[in-house]
Amino acid sequence: MHVLFVCTGNTCRSPMAEVLLRRALAERGLEHVTVGSAGIGAWAGAPASEGSYLVGLEHELDLSAHRARMLTPELVGEADLILAMGHAHLGRVLELGGAGKTFLLTDYGGRDGADVSDPYGAALDTYRQTYDELAELVARVADRLVAQQQPGDHR
Repeated sequence: MHVLFVCTGNTCRSPMAEVLLRRALAERGLEHVTVGSAGIGAWAGAPASEGSYLVGLEHELDLSAHRARMLTPELVGEADLILAMGHAHLGRVLELGGAGKTFLLTDYGGRDGADVSDPYGAALDTYRQTYDELAELVARVADRLVAQQQPGDHR
């Protein structure tokens, strides 16, 4: 199974969600899930934003190797589950063929269906708030993925 997180520039929210889910799945022993991220308006090759990088370090998550990717029909096609940070991202994924496997992260994570707050360009405390929001949602996603896996299922 391959999970793809989608935001705008692929430098703040989706990279944080990506590393959070990788860690959560490893902690839960779910080995056959890969995780990636992309942006609907990404500048390909851009590093994670400074705020995301610093907040990641505060939580022992390394975003130094992250490079932004533009969302493409190929990335949509390769993913089994796509989790969008906001309604605009959801709409773009659906335009690229993601129907039936794309959800707002807040909906899939058992919350209200609102957009995940975008910290881009804000103070470090705003990045921390977004991180906390993502950590809660991603933990619920990881639990849901674990519950969906059956013995012998290696997708």
